[in-house]
Amino acid sequence: MFAFIARQPILDREKDVFGYELLFRDGKSGAYPSHDADKARYIAEHFHTLGLDDICGEKTSFINFQSETLISGLPTALNPETVVIELSDYPMQQTALVDACKHVKQLGFKLAIDDPGMISGQHSIFPLIDILKVDVTKANYNIIEKNIPRFLASHIQLVAENVDNHDDFVVCRDLGFDFFQGYFFATPEKKVQRQLPASKMNLVDLMGESASSQFNLDRINQIVERDAALSFLLLKFINNPTVNKRYKITSLRHALNYMGEVEIKKFIALLSLANLGDDKPLELLHMSLVRAKFYDLLAQERGLNSDPPIGFLIGLFSLLDALLDQEMPDVLRQLPLTDEVNDALLGKSAEFNHYSKLVRAFESALWMNVIRESRELNIDQKYLHSLYNQAIVWGNGIRQTISNYFPKKVVTK
Repeated sequence: MFAFIARQPILDREKDVFGYELLFRDGKSGAYPSHDADKARYIAEHFHTLGLDDICGEKTSFINFQSETLISGLPTALNPETVVIELSDYPMQQTALVDACKHVKQLGFKLAIDDPGMISGQHSIFPLIDILKVDVTKANYNIIEKNIPRFLASHIQLVAENVDNHDDFVVCRDLGFDFFQGYFFATPEKKVQRQLPASKMNLVDLMGESASSQFNLDRINQIVERDAALSFLLLKFINNPTVNKRYKITSLRHALNYMGEVEIKKFIALLSLANLGDDKPLELLHMSLVRAKFYDLLAQERGLNSDPPIGFLIGLFSLLDALLDQEMPDVLRQLPLTDEVNDALLGKSAEFNHYSKLVRAFESALWMNVIRESRELNIDQKYLHSLYNQAIVWGNGIRQTISNYFPKKVVTK
């Protein structure tokens, strides 16, 4: 069970999530930490801890191990069907490490090597490698291109690390990389389209209603009834076991009576965003979901007004620029959101700027930034980990529902 952890998505060539690299606050350079029994028990009792299923769902977990940890033996709870063992340091001459890697492979685990220098085929560990990770910001593309054939010939899959924009993604995909790690998918692509299409205007209207301090049920019903698919998805969201485990909701009015205005506003906003970005990688929406819940929990902790659910909306809409491939000011000019939401999304709110810095710190495992922002917000930094863990679990549950209704997109270029 883990309490202090970050995860970074690893996407495939179709921009679907293949797995997550896990980064541990208590481990050297993000590697798997070794806690004694008393500390492990204390963490489990005092913080909102996660298991690998909570963190990664059904996706693969990449877990870093220091060489000395790997030599001393893997934790028995790890499942070779869902965990990739990643080795980020390896002395050139160490028989014990090679023997440990052989044992890992015998147990059924895949072995990943993090090697910006493109490891030599003469190295004794080379035949054991399943996955090679390459930091494309530090490596020379000509050297990468020259070496790729020998890795492919050895059936080694390649992960491009620190892919931070779409141009780099395209270059690495064309070079032959299988997987991509970095936040390229969360940045706007360069496109000519500058106005939202008319087919999306129902969603725009819903977003406006979600941010309103008033709740006009008849108005929302009119919007939803224009599109049968919207009505269907709204009921699916509201009947998600993550949100509602007790009653079958059959209409928006029924949902209002059961859930209340604030929760309905959250879900019409969520529904709008899911459909607005339906041609984007699902991980982008997933990141928005985690941010929404985290901001919502932070806003509650800070005693902010919850109707409309400002924290939730700001977190949910924080990646609108990437979803719509436009700069945020251009996006907001087309949406009927409140000044408070707009100002926060434009970086003009001191309160929500702290939330933004904090969530980016969690997403990137910048632990000193977490500590710094915890002081600014006067919230214990370990408690912030607990809130973020809750957001991950909630986001995973909602993502599962959404993914069933958005077919997989295939990249043809």
